[in-house]
Amino acid sequence: MGKARFSSSDGIFDHLLGFVNVEKGQKTEFKLDRMAGLCSALGNPEAAYATIHVAGSKGKGSVSVMIARILEASGSRTGLYTSPHLIRWKERISLAGEEMPEDLLIAAAEEVLPLVDGKAPDDFPGAELPTYFELSTLIAFCAFRRAGCERVVVETGLGGRLDSTNVVPSRASVITPIELEHTEWLGESIPAIAFEKAGIIKPGRPCYLSRQRPEAREVFVKACRERGSPLREAPLLAPRSEIEVDERGTRSVLDLSGDETLARRLGGRLELHTPMIGEIQAENMALAILAAAETFADVGPEAVRAGLERAFLPARFQILPLSPPVVLDGAHTPDSARIVLASFERLFPGKKILLFACAQDKNHAEMARILGGSFERVVVTRPGTFKHSDPRAAFGSFVAAGARVSLIEDTEAALLAARSEAVALGLPLLVAGSFYLCAEALRILGAKGD
Repeated sequence: MGKARFSSSDGIFDHLLGFVNVEKGQKTEFKLDRMAGLCSALGNPEAAYATIHVAGSKGKGSVSVMIARILEASGSRTGLYTSPHLIRWKERISLAGEEMPEDLLIAAAEEVLPLVDGKAPDDFPGAELPTYFELSTLIAFCAFRRAGCERVVVETGLGGRLDSTNVVPSRASVITPIELEHTEWLGESIPAIAFEKAGIIKPGRPCYLSRQRPEAREVFVKACRERGSPLREAPLLAPRSEIEVDERGTRSVLDLSGDETLARRLGGRLELHTPMIGEIQAENMALAILAAAETFADVGPEAVRAGLERAFLPARFQILPLSPPVVLDGAHTPDSARIVLASFERLFPGKKILLFACAQDKNHAEMARILGGSFERVVVTRPGTFKHSDPRAAFGSFVAAGARVSLIEDTEAALLAARSEAVALGLPLLVAGSFYLCAEALRILGAKGD
């Protein structure tokens, strides 16, 4: 093959940015035949391990890392594929949340990229070159195979039915709550979006479902019935109680006594803790435990507890060790905004400051109505430069919501202004609305030594 063209995973990322990137708002036609053909040319790396596939509108990243950590704690070499990344592209492709060795990522890229070198769009189905996300996903599949992974947890990127990840022959599908999101791609109603997410349900394979709006649940029930897929609903099988949330994480008790098989394997009552913060994490733990334990018989209570204790993803109510506190949360939908506000007010009652930015396609009007009146001061900015945004429109939404708000379009200037005011007033700061904004906050605060 000759000398490798990349010296680091950062070089791979730079190269991939030359391809169409839907995350940046660039357009493509979603289809799986191109992805399936590339997988076949690579010897189907996606079939080299047992996979759990996770989709949903919110919480899918948290659930994915919880499942991966549980499987790792059970003794299996486990891969984890998530998106987006915050600081570095390689965050997407990990070993249950730990870094994938650079040499394996580089070798995987060298395996994948010759398939597109020198090729024209007409050489591929749909007369389009593979996208940034398709190539990232292929590199992930090959890296997991090279790493000797026995089990892999794959989070969808966008939707499910036509998402690039949906070539995996998954052992189980997992679907977190559905709400209106990416409506330009997935449809403008809850049933339409649920239909796209239901596309990951494989015939005869179980589907694990979190609480859902009735109109979404109806879609999933129908899909499972048509495909002969057992439907396993976490709220019914694993009710939660005694939920406690503090700055160290989330505790809850899981009641498995209603399922004789699970109760025999894991115990009828499981006391759980994860460092991930928020009442929603109790729900995520229940869903992750069901999917992991029922898919793989070697998952016991010790692995469940140990895995959840190690589960972490940045920018999911991440509290930075600063004074006063700074909390980063990528909440970018109305329901997520309600959840993060409830957690923030629970941990930091009283006056507070918000730094907000969101991508152009997000429902900033509704998020402003939810968040605006609860903060002493709101600063609206851009979520960095990676995604298209309209900060003036978001600013107008917060004005309409009656918030005391200012607009500072430069992201770094906005963050430093919000942080300075928080320090001067001794108030906690919430950074929310976009994972890209949270990434900028991590980068800037770290660079300033704050």
